[in-house]
Amino acid sequence: MAKSRNNLLGVGGQRKKLSRADQQGSAPARAANRKASADQKQELLRKMRERAQEQAGSES
Repeated sequence: MAKSRNNLLGVGGQRKKLSRADQQGSAPARAANRKASADQKQELLRKMRERAQEQAGSES
């Protein structure tokens, strides 16, 4: 431990590591990218479900 107990360097909670873009204030663009990714995932899931239903319908 450090010699002086008054030095509280490193004490406390962890901070989120910010990317350079986030530090410069382009967080709204990041949120838009996240939303676009979520939309793509939803579309992919919808297509997969439709294909699964088609296969289940043709097997019966």
